[in-house]
Amino acid sequence: MKPWIKRTLIGFFGLSALFGGLAAWAHHGMHRWHAMSAEESAAMRARMVDRVSGHLDLDAAQKAKLGVLAEKIHQQRSAVVGATNPRAEFQALIAGPSFDRTRAGALLESKLSSVHTGAPEVINALGDFYDSLRPEQQAKVRDFMARGRHRHGA
Repeated sequence: MKPWIKRTLIGFFGLSALFGGLAAWAHHGMHRWHAMSAEESAAMRARMVDRVSGHLDLDAAQKAKLGVLAEKIHQQRSAVVGATNPRAEFQALIAGPSFDRTRAGALLESKLSSVHTGAPEVINALGDFYDSLRPEQQAKVRDFMARGRHRHGA
């Protein structure tokens, strides 16, 4: 085998292994929040509140309102997801010879009712927080939202 072919193949497989390892490592941390305990979840919310308050230069009252908003969002998410395993719920729908439409409708209705009952509290907490921001802080929030989720290099 010619040396340049050998080097090319080794380089290709080496890069494939490197990128595959990086992809596996990056994907590993993405689903960690599913298995968080209550203490870990509270610590994560506190870190997020501290990080946002640092970016927006929030005062104590604004930081408290942001904490209330984070707690309301967490409560809403917990109400929608519930204590059950969503994967197990879906597997139960397809366990028989046909799709269990009645059970799927009941599951959907329970999730939607959770959203309907908790959404006004989240909206009020978000409104209270946003309305407490100074105009330059509101501009930072609007700019952040305009850039989207992937804001690297912007």
